[in-house]
Amino acid sequence: MSTASSTRTQSGAVIEIGFIGAGRMATALARGLVQSGFASADRIVASDVEPAARTAFEEAACGEIVADNAAVVARANVIVLAVKPQSLRSVLGELRPLLKPSQLVISIAAGMPLATLSSMLGEQARIVRVMPNTPCLVGQGASGFSIGAAATPADAALTKSLLETVGLAVQVPEPLLDAVTGLSGSGPAYAFQMIEALSDGGVAAGLPRDVAMRLAAQTLLGAAQMVLTTGQHPGALKDAVASPGGTTIAGLHELERGGLRGVLMNAVMAATRRSQELGRS
Repeated sequence: MSTASSTRTQSGAVIEIGFIGAGRMATALARGLVQSGFASADRIVASDVEPAARTAFEEAACGEIVADNAAVVARANVIVLAVKPQSLRSVLGELRPLLKPSQLVISIAAGMPLATLSSMLGEQARIVRVMPNTPCLVGQGASGFSIGAAATPADAALTKSLLETVGLAVQVPEPLLDAVTGLSGSGPAYAFQMIEALSDGGVAAGLPRDVAMRLAAQTLLGAAQMVLTTGQHPGALKDAVASPGGTTIAGLHELERGGLRGVLMNAVMAATRRSQELGRS
């Protein structure tokens, strides 16, 4: 684990992290940075036009809130763009004359490709584009990221370390960020629906609603952790649970009859296609 005293940029400077936008995702990331020891709160600064967001960030005690974006850029050497997509273009226009070549820009704003970010910030700008997901809010995120033409391998490593304070992070070529969106970006909604359906099944079988929901959620959490911890293929872990003629194989038979695997695959592909359409528009 990195420590605040040893986390530095590729030039050797101690990292100062600035957030343009202090909403829920920025606050969660800042909290993860502090709790993991990646950066201390006195090395994190944020700005936001919304008073409620500024108040929430300040109450989280994970950094300082300042009056405007220029103050963030003046202080930070890593700048995280965490504004709403509809506000991003005006923010980029404001930042361009303020940025220095030594500063790394990490965008977690949805839908803005690297080429557009680069054209608006300048070809020399070191940019990383990130697709996070909402479980980052509880430290269990799954993020994909891609680096721009001017970014370096050290920038990629720094971004990965930063994102790993709130979960898993993987680097992919930018064209695959749409697939990341379809899988891990939209995937929590699929998981929520599965938890709801399992919970309904438990209620139908006689369990109290609150008990069924907690068991369903913990079951998905535990199964996911087994995949990540053991490194075994999910199919092998499934086979280990399914005894001949037992309860699990009877349930699995019903899932196959209902086409669960095909439906989930189609959901990822549909979300991926929609992400591609939105990117083109």
